[in-house]
Amino acid sequence: MQAINKENIKKVVLAYSGGLDTSIIIPWLKENYNNCEVIAVSGNVGQNDELEGLEEKALKTGASKLYVLDQTEEYVDDFIIPTMKAGAVYEEYLLGTSTARPCIAKGLVEIALKEGADAICHGCTGKGNDQVRFELAIKHFAPNMPIIAPWRIWDIKSREEEIEYAEAHNIPLKINRETNYSKDKNLWHLSHEGLDLEDTNNEPTYEKPGFLEMGVSPIDAPDEPTYVTIEFEQGTPVALDGEKMSAKNIILKLNELGGKNGIGLLDIVENRLVGMKCRGVYETPGGTILYKAHETLESICLDKMTMHEKQRLSITFAELVYNGQWFTPLREALSAFVDKTQEKVTGYVKLKLYKGNIIKAGVDSPYSLYSEEIATFGESDYDQTDSAGFINLFGLPIKVQAVVDEKNK
Repeated sequence: MQAINKENIKKVVLAYSGGLDTSIIIPWLKENYNNCEVIAVSGNVGQNDELEGLEEKALKTGASKLYVLDQTEEYVDDFIIPTMKAGAVYEEYLLGTSTARPCIAKGLVEIALKEGADAICHGCTGKGNDQVRFELAIKHFAPNMPIIAPWRIWDIKSREEEIEYAEAHNIPLKINRETNYSKDKNLWHLSHEGLDLEDTNNEPTYEKPGFLEMGVSPIDAPDEPTYVTIEFEQGTPVALDGEKMSAKNIILKLNELGGKNGIGLLDIVENRLVGMKCRGVYETPGGTILYKAHETLESICLDKMTMHEKQRLSITFAELVYNGQWFTPLREALSAFVDKTQEKVTGYVKLKLYKGNIIKAGVDSPYSLYSEEIATFGESDYDQTDSAGFINLFGLPIKVQAVVDEKNK
């Protein structure tokens, strides 16, 4: 990696969340880059409550200004929905952080170019995936922009030392040493890492007050089920329980319904891009419902070969998203394929939500390939004698192989 000449750094745009990492980065940048100007940029992808008091905090810790970019519609329409339509899942994980990073990075570069910044800075650690996601997106939009990644160059080695740095510089924090989970929140999900979760023997404290933020444990969910009907047009959700609304608002409503019913909790040890395994707990209530509904509708709208090929390519799509390769020709090509498969994925899906479970309760489409008349166990026009010839042809290679084997015994 090419070394950055500190003397050339007069203005830095910082990806700013107001969390522990980025809170201490502002004074650190000013200390280590000749009191450079720091412009904080926060991409709002649905972490609304975390934005309260953000400007005051950024300015008090040394930033010259704060941009808060409302990227919620863009995030849903341009990143979440294409990923959902692809059926992309990375080791059970619905790519909540992965889809947000290229969206945020795009806005970050726009501000950096507008402000004439000399460098872009992020607070991602050298152990994680986000450093790759941010930097690949930055390279796409601003290939010659210097990138500062403090975690790769400063002397701080742990979150404990970060807290000590913050206390020494009078930086207010919303966390303490006992509740210092590493979290990422947006309108699609909330992730939890660190503390007791680093030991895979420990069960997540779902019932502990304050741990879950988007919903409740299935144990605490209502004893009565909740029914929900989602309508799709060409693979995109367009209505909920008969009410037309944007995909963003559908997700927000599904978050509410899913969270109340204990839907979308995931505890996994995943394979990070950088090579290590990492344990995380995810809350994705609305997304889990939406994926299930979309998959259910596809089951009656897609032919066998298209469905199976799409399922195979969904793994590649998920890996591209997880690995920060959103802005690549291959991801764009796969999205074009997905959009073609979705042309007739139109209809409605009814689901029953009950104590962490999503139960199918009905599906229909004007493009349904399912024929009750043909599939019925009752009387139909299907000629069952046709199957004999099909089996003879389909089984011919097996029969020939058996005959040859018998001759050569």
